[in-house]
Amino acid sequence: MKLLRVLLGLTVAFTLSNTAQAHRFAPSLLKVTETAGQQYNLVWKTPAQATSSVPLQPVWPEKCEIVKASPAQIEGTGNVYSWLLQCDGLGEDGLVGEELAVTGLGANQASAMLMIDLLDGRSYQQVLNGERGEFVVPAEPGRGEVVKDYTGLGFEHIWGGFDHLMFIFGLLLLVGGGSRLVWTITAFTVGHSITLSLVALGYFDYPVAWVEFTIAVSIFVLAVELTRTGKGDLLQRYPWWLAGGFGLLHGMGFAGALVETGLPYENLPLALLFFNVGIEIGQLSFIFGALIIWQVLKRILGERPERMLPIPVYVLGSLSAMWCIERGLAALG
Repeated sequence: MKLLRVLLGLTVAFTLSNTAQAHRFAPSLLKVTETAGQQYNLVWKTPAQATSSVPLQPVWPEKCEIVKASPAQIEGTGNVYSWLLQCDGLGEDGLVGEELAVTGLGANQASAMLMIDLLDGRSYQQVLNGERGEFVVPAEPGRGEVVKDYTGLGFEHIWGGFDHLMFIFGLLLLVGGGSRLVWTITAFTVGHSITLSLVALGYFDYPVAWVEFTIAVSIFVLAVELTRTGKGDLLQRYPWWLAGGFGLLHGMGFAGALVETGLPYENLPLALLFFNVGIEIGQLSFIFGALIIWQVLKRILGERPERMLPIPVYVLGSLSAMWCIERGLAALG
């Protein structure tokens, strides 16, 4: 069991140590709302900090003309732009059959959520990415797109959020495998599912900067707990309480990303459910992948790495301490 912790820790710590900062899930959002016949309001929200010199830009039909443009506004970690389009050159069906797109997604390794609301009640959601950066508006929307898109967003979020993966990584180091792992991961899932749902449904709000700080604190506390291995204290014997409690904090982080991206109000429960499903798929794939790597490395390294156990713990503690300082200063500022 100790070997499991060492090998798993060394493998994941190597990957995480290359990331100086936790990645914050921030897909762009293009929201198109029909306000009158052949008139559309476009809101474009994109991260203020770019990852490439290639800009992310929305594209609409050439027959649409800008009649009003609002100056860029800073909202959270993103910039928000707004345009009013007059599309008299389109047919009677308006945007139906027309193409909307976002350029630069591949170069930035980014995704964008496209949301369209028409006057007749029809609405559409589509995730755009480097492989598919355009969307032709169909005559009828489908719920299958909501299921697929929000599952993908949840999966992308957990794999893009190294701070969340670090917490799962720490839980694996703490409990090893077997039934303890099952109960601990289940507690974490229940915890983050509760707050994810409550925040996304608008039951309460919270200061984002302080939640980001406390998430970093949760990882640091877990790292400290890992230094107490063998002392048999309460959290060592019942780690699911630690996982469930801090899962409530991580759920607020998940929800903040989801609300920032946008939710389809007519399919809100469906989108919320499958965003959570995507998170769980990503979480389980991380765990299973790590365990498979351990099985491979076990044959190669034998028992020698046991004395290297402190290394992944110190990596976890150092990175989380750095995030605590960085996010604490941001929250105070």
